[in-house]
Amino acid sequence: MTEKNTIEEFLNVLSSKAPVPGGGGASAIGGAIGNGLGQMVANLTIGKKRYADVEEEIGELLERMKELQKEFVDLADKDAAVFAPLAAAYSMPAGNEAEQKYKEDIMEMNLLGASLVPIQLMERSLEMLLIMGVLAEKGSRMAVSDVGVGVQFIRAALTGAAMNVFINTKSMRNRDKADELNKRAKTMIEVGTKKADEIYGQVLEGLCS
Repeated sequence: MTEKNTIEEFLNVLSSKAPVPGGGGASAIGGAIGNGLGQMVANLTIGKKRYADVEEEIGELLERMKELQKEFVDLADKDAAVFAPLAAAYSMPAGNEAEQKYKEDIMEMNLLGASLVPIQLMERSLEMLLIMGVLAEKGSRMAVSDVGVGVQFIRAALTGAAMNVFINTKSMRNRDKADELNKRAKTMIEVGTKKADEIYGQVLEGLCS
């Protein structure tokens, strides 16, 4: 379980020849880190007289971020879980027509599963970017730079997860389903990167002015 590993343990396995964790797991952990920075900004905002008028809103966002943190970590584990049967399917025998058909069916099922997890990660990343936008506008000015840092981690989670969508849909036989997933991913990339760059630019301008 990812949540029980230390950072060093995670990095050691990530850098090894082990098939998981890979880019998907790393993207999910990146999202969790960005989320953690968002929570820190929220905690530094709540309880301060200067931000009393937004305390309730920030408090609600903090509770949602706590839920999302668990989801990011869970998605790192899910990414590993869906890759294992896919990797095994590549090694299945295909010496005759029946074996070939069975292998193709198993591959298709697992390719879909391996595409849906990063789609979920992209959706959670988009939600986090909306939250970070609020924190950039209403959160503690003392920690606004952490909003900017967090946004970049979440942006990487979003665009990194998209790579796992595309590499799996590329091999799917059901091209209608593949195109549907690709379209969803591309839309989220467009919306998410625009939002992330907007927030980062806003923070950067505020720090440099």
